[in-house]
Amino acid sequence: VQLQASGGGLVQAGGSLRLSCAASGRTFSNNAVGWFRQAPGKERESVGVISWKGASTLYADSVEGRFTISRKNAENTVYLQMNSLKPEDTAVYYCASARGPYGGMSVSGYIYWGQGTLVTVSS
Repeated sequence: VQLQASGGGLVQAGGSLRLSCAASGRTFSNNAVGWFRQAPGKERESVGVISWKGASTLYADSVEGRFTISRKNAENTVYLQMNSLKPEDTAVYYCASARGPYGGMSVSGYIYWGQGTLVTVSS
């Protein structure tokens, strides 16, 4: 399965962006999907994950209450709604498909990765 993340861009602090992750080649409706980010000079970190049917989500403490992950399996797409953005949210954001229907916060649990989309938040 190929994943394509899109929707990144430049936004002022306090603003919002919605990222999309579209799958092609095969469906990922049976898999959890995670969002990760990597800032310059830092390791890739988990932002959050959504289960295969969308019934459960997990978020990193740093984004809890500001970011929301959702999915539309009929469209093979997962979304990351980002509100109240802060300069420290600046990073390349990646989506990834987990090995099974539920995923954790570890990079190692994900097998298919998108190419990333850059989010820049100005102060």
